[in-house]
Amino acid sequence: MGLIEVIANDRLGTKVRVKCDSHDTVGDLKKMIAAQSGTKPEKIRLKKWYSEFKDHITLYDYEINDGMSLEMY
Repeated sequence: MGLIEVIANDRLGTKVRVKCDSHDTVGDLKKMIAAQSGTKPEKIRLKKWYSEFKDHITLYDYEINDGMSLEMY
């Protein structure tokens, strides 16, 4: 497993690249994105197509891999 890089795109021109562990939760990822973007972590919603990711599930369980891009709302 190890470190992966996830790209969060807010579709307004802002892309945030975050390095994290594949066993981090989605909530941990939101906190890392919030540290770089200045948005509060509880306001961030991460989606891929129509599925929204829940905070308590790990990135590994969602099969989020290195270089994957997520939509940030």
